[in-house]
Amino acid sequence: MTISSELTPLEAYRRMALIRAFEERVLALSLDGHVAGSVHLCLGQEAIPVGALAALGPADRVLATYRGHGWAIARGSSPTGVLAEIAQREGGVNGGRAGSPLLSDPAVGFLGENSIVGAGSPIASGVALAAKTQGSDRVVVTTFGDGAMNQGATTEGMIFAAANNLPVIFICENNGWAEMTPQDRTTRGPDLAMRGEGLGIESHVVDGGDPFAVRDAVAAAAETCRRGEGPVLLECKTVRLSGHYNRDIEHYRPKADKQNAIDTEPLTRLRSSGALNGDAVAAIDAEIAAEIEKIVQSVLAMPTPNPSTAQDHLYGPAVELDTNAKHTQSKELTYQRAVNQALADELDSRPDLLVYGEDVGFAGGIFGVSRGLQKKYGEERVFDTPISESAILGSAVGAGMEGVRTVTEIMWADFVFVALDQIINQASNVRYINRSAIHAPLTIRMQQGVTPGSCAQHSQSIEAILAHIPGIKVGLPATPQDAYDMTRAAIADPDPTILLENRALYQVSAPVNFGAVVERAEGARHHRDGKDLTIITWGSTLSLALEAAEELERDGISAGVLDLRWLRPLDLDAIARAVSASAGRILVVHEAHTSGGFGAEVAARITELHFEKLTAPVQRVGTPDVRMPSAPALQDALLPTTGRIVAAAQALVSSAPTGHAIGV
Repeated sequence: MTISSELTPLEAYRRMALIRAFEERVLALSLDGHVAGSVHLCLGQEAIPVGALAALGPADRVLATYRGHGWAIARGSSPTGVLAEIAQREGGVNGGRAGSPLLSDPAVGFLGENSIVGAGSPIASGVALAAKTQGSDRVVVTTFGDGAMNQGATTEGMIFAAANNLPVIFICENNGWAEMTPQDRTTRGPDLAMRGEGLGIESHVVDGGDPFAVRDAVAAAAETCRRGEGPVLLECKTVRLSGHYNRDIEHYRPKADKQNAIDTEPLTRLRSSGALNGDAVAAIDAEIAAEIEKIVQSVLAMPTPNPSTAQDHLYGPAVELDTNAKHTQSKELTYQRAVNQALADELDSRPDLLVYGEDVGFAGGIFGVSRGLQKKYGEERVFDTPISESAILGSAVGAGMEGVRTVTEIMWADFVFVALDQIINQASNVRYINRSAIHAPLTIRMQQGVTPGSCAQHSQSIEAILAHIPGIKVGLPATPQDAYDMTRAAIADPDPTILLENRALYQVSAPVNFGAVVERAEGARHHRDGKDLTIITWGSTLSLALEAAEELERDGISAGVLDLRWLRPLDLDAIARAVSASAGRILVVHEAHTSGGFGAEVAARITELHFEKLTAPVQRVGTPDVRMPSAPALQDALLPTTGRIVAAAQALVSSAPTGHAIGV
């Protein structure tokens, strides 16, 4: 492993002084109005990134907390590009999309800051998982503050890394302050490293004001990780010279604590150590001051980002399909086995694909969807995880950033809420923030909906919540054939994709054609023509809509049925055709609650785009706004049924034309 140039005392001073002068100028620029929003500085903590990165090689990866400007610069990012990003200029490392707390520079191995406290730990574990999968000896460093040690995601990331012996060095930059609260007010014991020991992780307390102590500790930790014995936790004790953020007046902070920080910060310590020549130090300070001034003037002269680019890089280019590809086999499969077949075919065609989650490996999943896959493809590719949803999803994000595709399972959709950050704040941002320099191809499977006896914590339909998030794709397979095709389409897609299966459908059987990827992660499916109205639906209510259409036909009402399948992206062309073909009458049906359900979005789009074609208000059938009871008799009183759909359709068709509908 190639180590960066030797860290002499003078070189350590130079690197730390550059970060110090940079951060001081950032603070001044922010107070002068050249930076919009908050800025979090690493003043006083410079020894940690300088020392750590002196021990790492160019192939290693770094993820930082939102106080990470120094880590980016120490890793090799252009100070001009970093400052331009902080100042939201076009020439920033992310083109102004990240700003101060989320900037990244993948070209130099800096995979980014994270402004969600503790969220980087699971992602770092995924980056390390990718290194292990690819047979690389890369090491991953992730940093966070002492306050993040109280976040569940931090612990989950450590547990996941320990369970898989991943090459992660967790660095806690402990400056004694969790934002505006001192550590001793919220935490027992003097050393946070003890928590790592409790997880079975090699852990050490390091003098974070000494770049050489940090270098040596990180070098030793890296060797441990490269031997396959990671992870390692390093608690680097340090100080904070400024407030939590740029406009923090620190009214809460004792004067003695501030003075102690001034007396023990790393530049003061190194200058007073006797290891430096005074003239050399003065020359470095002057050189850096001139360099910083040049950088500032360059950044202030840069234009702001072009507003026309604001919506660029949300999704990657459409997957190129083989126009000659076609399914080569067919057999009767349950919905559940169709998903299993799709996973097997993808594991066959993608040697680096990983499939994992709680009970997914040896047991084959609580519903048996992944049964047999571990036996066929091995424990390295299909494996069980701790019950740590944040780690499961965050690791998928990190692995995807390194080009390793994953299929993860969240056992029940209701459980995803404990880890929603990794979807909403992490996965959705990777491509956009990095302007497609990196992206995170990953597939998340979960099942949702009501079955007899399911309680309010095991029965929710959450598609509207997920479909609200730009940057991800959301699909709901409703047939065994779609379960196969959509699973393969999701895995092939270059962006984060969520599949919401419905466990009530798992044992539904039908002929399934398989053997190729034949579609993209997009597009509705038209099931039935109808000139009197169209029922638009998705997921579990498709079968009810088809049954209702047959019953309506016997009553002389011609009802079409459109299965949207993918709610993001939404097939607006298919919806337009449905409105035109059905006399301007639309009935939207879904299992989720009516208020705030995705049916409201569909109705709004139709009203906005096809107002002149409507002959009646768009109507909806869904579950009332109530928590779901467990008793089947109570469930039946709430859920959409064939009879309720038929009644709503009859009322819609029999209503007198109202001209232009404006309500739902």
